[in-house]
Amino acid sequence: MNNESIANILLTTILPGNFVLAMFLGMCPFLGVSQKLETAFPMGLATAFVIMVASVSAYFMNQLLVHFHLEFLSVITFITVIACTVQLVEMFVKKYFPVLFRQLGIYLPLIATNCAVLGVALFQTARQYNFTQSLAYSIGGGIGFTLALVLMAGLRERLQLANVPTMVQGAAISLILGGILSLSFMGFAGIGGGE
Repeated sequence: MNNESIANILLTTILPGNFVLAMFLGMCPFLGVSQKLETAFPMGLATAFVIMVASVSAYFMNQLLVHFHLEFLSVITFITVIACTVQLVEMFVKKYFPVLFRQLGIYLPLIATNCAVLGVALFQTARQYNFTQSLAYSIGGGIGFTLALVLMAGLRERLQLANVPTMVQGAAISLILGGILSLSFMGFAGIGGGE
């Protein structure tokens, strides 16, 4: 059992332990959906919701698997839970927010294959967090993912007004921005107790 404080878990997963900027999980939507704030923020919220539901479900599924000594099925079980959660989110967004559904395009169903979502479930299980800690870890991971996506979208929107040299336009400048953003989040590494 891990006795890490809730505040420490939240701060660590949002800032220095950010899944996108520190662990490089979820790079596909980070680079693909972060072109405009109007799509980045809802995508971040949808992913944060899936992370939270998947993590809480993974906690209970893991308890069940441990009880029956079936821990070897954890990854496939977590993937199934994530896929079901994404389908529910996709149906909800398609029905109630059709314009957003069209804007997000292929990236909404791709949340199911987002390694950040599976990473949260696997990491919280490996760290043997209790339910409250798992919930804090998933909330912090979701907030951190959304924060990284929104910051990158804001930077990329500002770049549209800038005079970017021809040889680094497009994907190259996006990767440079992502690297600089990652370095800025590494400045918070001392607050989490060192992970």
